[in-house]
Amino acid sequence: MFARSVHQHSCPRLDNVPRGDGRLSHDLLPGEKGPQDACGVFGVWAPGEEVAKLTYFGLYALQHRGQESAGIAVSNGSQILVFKDMGLVSQVFDETSLGSLTGHIAVGHARYSTTGASVWENAQPTFRATAHGSIALGHNGNLVNTAELAEMVAALPQGPGRATKVAATNDTDLITALLAGQVGPDGTPLSVEDAAPQVLPKVKGAFSLVYMDEHTLYAARDPQGIRPLVLGRLERGWVVASESAALDICGASFVREIEPGELIAIDEQGLRSSRFADARPKGCVFEYVYLARPDTDIAGRNVYLSRVEMGRRLAKEAPVEADLVIPTPESGTPAAVGYAEASGIPYGSGLVKNSYVGRTFIQPSQTIRQLGIRLKLNPLKEVIRGKRLVVVDDSIVRGNTQRALVRMLREAGAAEVHVRISSPPVKWPCFFGIDFATRAELIANGMTVEEIGQSLGADSLAYISLDAMVEATTIAKPNLCRACFDGEYPMDLPDPELLGKQLLEVELAGGADAADALRRP
Repeated sequence: MFARSVHQHSCPRLDNVPRGDGRLSHDLLPGEKGPQDACGVFGVWAPGEEVAKLTYFGLYALQHRGQESAGIAVSNGSQILVFKDMGLVSQVFDETSLGSLTGHIAVGHARYSTTGASVWENAQPTFRATAHGSIALGHNGNLVNTAELAEMVAALPQGPGRATKVAATNDTDLITALLAGQVGPDGTPLSVEDAAPQVLPKVKGAFSLVYMDEHTLYAARDPQGIRPLVLGRLERGWVVASESAALDICGASFVREIEPGELIAIDEQGLRSSRFADARPKGCVFEYVYLARPDTDIAGRNVYLSRVEMGRRLAKEAPVEADLVIPTPESGTPAAVGYAEASGIPYGSGLVKNSYVGRTFIQPSQTIRQLGIRLKLNPLKEVIRGKRLVVVDDSIVRGNTQRALVRMLREAGAAEVHVRISSPPVKWPCFFGIDFATRAELIANGMTVEEIGQSLGADSLAYISLDAMVEATTIAKPNLCRACFDGEYPMDLPDPELLGKQLLEVELAGGADAADALRRP
């Protein structure tokens, strides 16, 4: 019996939804966009458990990785049901919708778009009929050979029940179509499991995949292991997730990471592991700087400890005479703790955040707009007044947020404001699942550190060195992707015109303005 896909209309279809993790520092100004996260994926195989609820709470723990849309697919052994919509996990699902998703296998996804527009058609898990049943798939990462994969999908043999037309405009749907439509040398359609060794070696870029057919849960990670993916054990089953913190929330014990280039399959026979490529580790260093939750471990290293150590090393590399170290809430906090510890300067809270403010959809009046970030942060004037401050943040992208922050601290009476950043200058775009500003918009592209500091209005500005940041992770430098800082990409990239976020929309629209490509005949 073929599965069906459900679209629920009760949730608001929002193009911008508030960050759900409280990490404010890149989202303080109305309309300001910082480094947007990769997606979050979650999968569970657990007969006898409420797999939809486990997946809901797993996605809840991964909400910081994507806030545009959320979805869960569940199999009961004979059919797959998919439920997804725009919005946060808590906006998309309720008791009724989760209660309708019964089965023993589930795949969940929280999306931030890095390929394709933020519209319902691009929400995940993606769904496809196959000659043997169906497939539902969630993807964290971003591919660099999307145009090549689109040609491969177009060349797939047509057959009854096999949809090869790509309705979505994201790279994830291309992988799904390829896994669903493979045939053997004799023209016989391959199962999803047999298709994987044919398809995955041809996929280039960053991908942590969690997918399923009616009977089996699968997980695969690209040969570079750019995005994290971990395996956990339940009393009556298995869990795979983007971060170890998602295992904790649903009571699963950490087993190990899914290895780069590894495919695992979990069904009633147990867990099987195979390799589709040799491991060439290049984990994303920005996961340690900003993307991952502080309570997550990646490659055996805790993210919070890495960030504190970055702060310690930053204090040694860029000391300054000051009275107080304060973080930019929340993402600057661990590094500020480390900076204070190593420098001997007291740590304090100079900024109070409103925990309940996401992005507001009410246009602020001119008066409130001029107040800028005060909607989300307010200075503790009694703490700040007359003090020489060290303000620690994790990264600078455009610089607008830090500029507004420095101005606000001066207005609150700060004697000096010294900005310290626990990552090097971001100078290069990411093609592997982080949506930075374009290179032209990156403030560090074409400006010296001193010029950036003057632009921010700071008394001084200093970044950690690349080597000190890498050493703080305890991961060997050759095993980390550092491309956004040093321009050394972990694989060859195609021509720039084949890398755009809207590539498939432009192609589907015949190269015209692609804003409504999905809705045109």
